[in-house]
Amino acid sequence: MNRNNILIICLLLMLHNTVRSQPISGTDYSTYCNPINIDYGYTPIPNFTKCGEHRTTADPVIVNYKGDYYLFSTNQWGYWSSSDMSNWQFHSRKFLRPWNKGFDELCAPAVGIIGDTMLVFGSTYTSNFTIWMSTNPKANKWKPLVDSFAIGGWDPDFFTDTDGRLYFYNGSSNTYPIYGIELNRKTMHSIGYRKEMYLLQPWKYGWQRFGEYMDNTFLDPFIEGSWMTKHNEKYYLQYAASGTEFSGYADGVIVGLSPLGPFNPQPDPFSFKPGGFARGAGHGATFQDNQGNYWHVSTMTIAVKNNFERRIGIWPAGFDKDDVMWCNTSFGDYPHYLPAAKEIKDNTSYNSPYFTGWMLLNYEKPITVSSTLGGYEPNYAVDERIQTYWSAKTADPGEFIQSDLGSVCTINAIQINYADQDATFLGKQVDSYIQYKMYYSLDGKNWKMLIDKSKNKYDVPHDYIELRSPIKARYIKLINVHMPTGKFAISGLRIFGNANQAKPKPVEGFTILRGEKDTRSAWLRWRMSDDAFAYNIYFGTKPHKLYNCIMVYGQNDYWFKVMEKDTPYYFQIEAINASGVSERSSVTKSE
Repeated sequence: MNRNNILIICLLLMLHNTVRSQPISGTDYSTYCNPINIDYGYTPIPNFTKCGEHRTTADPVIVNYKGDYYLFSTNQWGYWSSSDMSNWQFHSRKFLRPWNKGFDELCAPAVGIIGDTMLVFGSTYTSNFTIWMSTNPKANKWKPLVDSFAIGGWDPDFFTDTDGRLYFYNGSSNTYPIYGIELNRKTMHSIGYRKEMYLLQPWKYGWQRFGEYMDNTFLDPFIEGSWMTKHNEKYYLQYAASGTEFSGYADGVIVGLSPLGPFNPQPDPFSFKPGGFARGAGHGATFQDNQGNYWHVSTMTIAVKNNFERRIGIWPAGFDKDDVMWCNTSFGDYPHYLPAAKEIKDNTSYNSPYFTGWMLLNYEKPITVSSTLGGYEPNYAVDERIQTYWSAKTADPGEFIQSDLGSVCTINAIQINYADQDATFLGKQVDSYIQYKMYYSLDGKNWKMLIDKSKNKYDVPHDYIELRSPIKARYIKLINVHMPTGKFAISGLRIFGNANQAKPKPVEGFTILRGEKDTRSAWLRWRMSDDAFAYNIYFGTKPHKLYNCIMVYGQNDYWFKVMEKDTPYYFQIEAINASGVSERSSVTKSE
């Protein structure tokens, strides 16, 4: 064997025993983790930065076009494409004409497919916004289809039916409903008159109430974010409620036999994630992957520096045998398999079939840092709230954060969530990048390199690293090399794997106390487990259809304000620790 062959073999062995670098075209990640790791732009609106410049986007749409996935979202000055829902390539473009003014370049965009043509249109209440068209979006080739779309509308949606007819939906208001109308697919002129599709009924459906705790204190709830899906000759018009800044921001669905109704609501939110690290699952879109499986992409809230500080999440979705539309957000910000890695069959297990089973290993575990800025304390990096974060005093190379798992664990993946502390950017930055090094240790003294991104040239604000092979470690140390702006700040250093200890015992004493005067609300309580740090609560209006899930950390009660008035509900609960999940409780009914 010659010298060159020996060098090649050594190099391959080194690659086999290290993690992947930042995803680029051709990598083969089998998992992902929400919020998805894309190069989020910063808000371009100065008035939204009074409490600090920050990254944000929301109102996402993903469409599957010619076997590739295209992601559009609010005011990013471009869009992303991907062949695998893991490696997203940004395409820089402003969808504006010379006569368009203001900051809303592509707010809450509509993306539709007519034949072999993709349409893109941004929110507007004026009639001078352009509908753009492309037959080659991967090459970023676009031209105006209609210079000034006369109807306009905020939070728009295009839907092409299987018979070729084109429909348009829009609406974003706490006063007016979602509207729908048919369009001439060649001229984009309206056919007939627009019709009212649906207006919220918060007096009936608890989850539609406004407020972080659905207490409806000073505003009526907002309905927005239309999206239409057709399945088994039924039409599922999705909508968002009740406010984008709230943890309970969700997508509901109404079902009909015609694109313009009449419709009947499914009582519970279809896409709902009020608990966990990153919360919210509203204003989104449902699409199919290349294997035919359904997925739902929607908005996750931060709302610290501004109500409109937000991110994007993706969850498995589908329809059951009774044509009930579901979206599974259980463990919705833990690692999940990508579409090509695992085929989904049904949702009867409640936990997503895509869930890897890799548990969070460092919830509220000891943290050591190089420095701390003001009240941005180290423990905020491991408290499982994206709204809180630790910040170092500087962005200098060498600033670090170290996590002690408490015992030697098996580690499969790591997610690094950066926070915006003293950022200086406005708008999309296409040349930003983050660099760091990560080490692991069994004893906190002898360290080995785990990840070296000191030469990385990608922007990775929610960097997710799936290890090629699991490692054994007790300590993880993240060392800053380069930040694009602001301080070295972390809202979540999240380490996933297995603590190799006992799973928690089943939860005891699960009780539902439903309101007598207001049956939309209940108080859920259970006995605190001494071997668990979190709980999943499953609920629904049928005992075998508990499709929604709430993850609760560090407490043994929950104020539940989601229910349909005077309708029986069913619940289960399970306990969670760093080694796994308990058996679920028996199904409990609440009249």
